[in-house]
Amino acid sequence: MARVLVIDDDEQILAMLRIMLETEGYEVEVASNGQKGAMLYRANPADVIITDIIMPEKEGIETIIELRREYPDVRIIAMSGGGRFGPDHFLQLAKSLGAMKTLSKPFRREEIVSAVAEVLST
Repeated sequence: MARVLVIDDDEQILAMLRIMLETEGYEVEVASNGQKGAMLYRANPADVIITDIIMPEKEGIETIIELRREYPDVRIIAMSGGGRFGPDHFLQLAKSLGAMKTLSKPFRREEIVSAVAEVLST
């Protein structure tokens, strides 16, 4: 069973993604910011990380940079709902820093399930 670490400061998003992914048979761990997510990953690496970009304490971009430096083969999916520049700017940046897939919020269940399966198959 593949393990997925979901990092997002929105409790509803964490709960929704946990249910969606567990229904698909994945083991899911969650963290409320990049700092906690990085600590969880170091303690028990997941097969895929899904991270929001805009979060308190440590944003997704910082988390991607840090984990990519320490774990060059880490599989990351970045997601964002916007910010001042809209999600496209942040998602393009995340992709250039090593995110394998990006998703704009809101996304459909099929999109996230497909993204996880695709990233796991690479």
